[in-house]
Amino acid sequence: MFHVGGARSALYNWAVAHKAGGVFVLRIEDTDEARNRPEWTDGILSALAAIGIDSADPAFEGPYFQSRNATLHRESAVRLFEAGRAYYCDCTREDLEARTGSKHLGYDGFCRDRGLAAGDGRALRFRTPDEGVTVVADLVRGDTEFPNASLEDFVIARGNGSAVFLLANVVDDVDQKITMVIRGEEHLSNAAKQQLLWEALGATPPQWAHLPVIVNEKRQKLSKRRDKVALESYLDEGYLPDALVNYLFLLGWGPKDDIEIRPYAELEQLFDLRDVNKSSAFFDVKKLSSFNADYIRALDADAFVRACEPWLLGPKAPWAKEAYDPAVFAEVAPLVQTRITVLDEVPMYVDFLFLAEPADDEAAWAKAMKPGAADVLTSARDELSRAEWNVDALKAAVEAAGAAHGLKLSKSQAPVRVAVTGRTIGLPLFESLQVLGRDRVLARVDRALKRLAAQ
Repeated sequence: MFHVGGARSALYNWAVAHKAGGVFVLRIEDTDEARNRPEWTDGILSALAAIGIDSADPAFEGPYFQSRNATLHRESAVRLFEAGRAYYCDCTREDLEARTGSKHLGYDGFCRDRGLAAGDGRALRFRTPDEGVTVVADLVRGDTEFPNASLEDFVIARGNGSAVFLLANVVDDVDQKITMVIRGEEHLSNAAKQQLLWEALGATPPQWAHLPVIVNEKRQKLSKRRDKVALESYLDEGYLPDALVNYLFLLGWGPKDDIEIRPYAELEQLFDLRDVNKSSAFFDVKKLSSFNADYIRALDADAFVRACEPWLLGPKAPWAKEAYDPAVFAEVAPLVQTRITVLDEVPMYVDFLFLAEPADDEAAWAKAMKPGAADVLTSARDELSRAEWNVDALKAAVEAAGAAHGLKLSKSQAPVRVAVTGRTIGLPLFESLQVLGRDRVLARVDRALKRLAAQ
């Protein structure tokens, strides 16, 4: 699963790297074997490619794997110990709780001056400065000050000598000459510790940019346990990649001319981290859907048909593959294109063309097939059986059938629509009848009359 927040961070990193003539570095933090699988790496690459971050682009470097740098991580930990910037500690959580009387207080520095050497069960802790302030200069949030006295002596290596993520991440950044780190606001609390590690390793810290948190309609941080956050989910529902990219770019930033819908190339040139808002960004699915509808309508005819193919030919289609007729879909595609907001709505509009019988919506049936519906359908069948098969003639036929029973067209067409398509809503009725053909239309009217007679 590729979180939409991660997708936004990736897009901002990609834009900054491209614009500055730099490189975008993808590093897989794979030191936790339980959370590392090759297919997950493939999923990340696939998701990045879907939003235009192409691993074949010269600006793309990676993927690098953190686990392959384990020797350098260990060496760096030892170097910090030998320089007096870290010390070994054998305190357990129970020891700390017994000394402080609390489960919630940070480490108390008990082992700072005990002079312990490396050994089983002894973690390596960074010796944070006792005085002064660590200032994290952030391109989004400005200067954020962290009093050193408030930073505990944090663990940088486990008892077995392996580096924890905090140190491994900094060592990798230094090794790969990272000059800018753009990430979510939730990582700001780690920035002071990481900056101290950069400096202790004799390196110049990168430029920091911490992006605003993304929230739902209740202004709660997006959570995979509560909200739909996977980029893949939106792609699977038929949100166009270009629409997603455009919308994600605007989560916390906007062009100064307030023109929101625009191609990626323009967004990249206009984007500036210094213009990113500090306030949380609302992930508005309705607005995203509106964006997507605009992008769908902007597709040319061939591009729209190609975009629909996974829902027409693949496992997402509710009909057998051999039932699909591309020539038939081409006839109605312009009508579908103006009505949908996401591509997974396509089958609902056209299934009556490719299924042997319409997929009856029982609520629609109950609404349309009220007393008198059978009489209207009988008259409509008679009119349709001898009408010329074009939109105007079909409309006149259904209108005449209704008039015979004192009904306006808006009332007479409802039972015909449900009989033929299975639904009360859909494509324009008379265009639908024309494409479906006389024989199939009459057969479906007969089917509806038979059902009504059995009620």
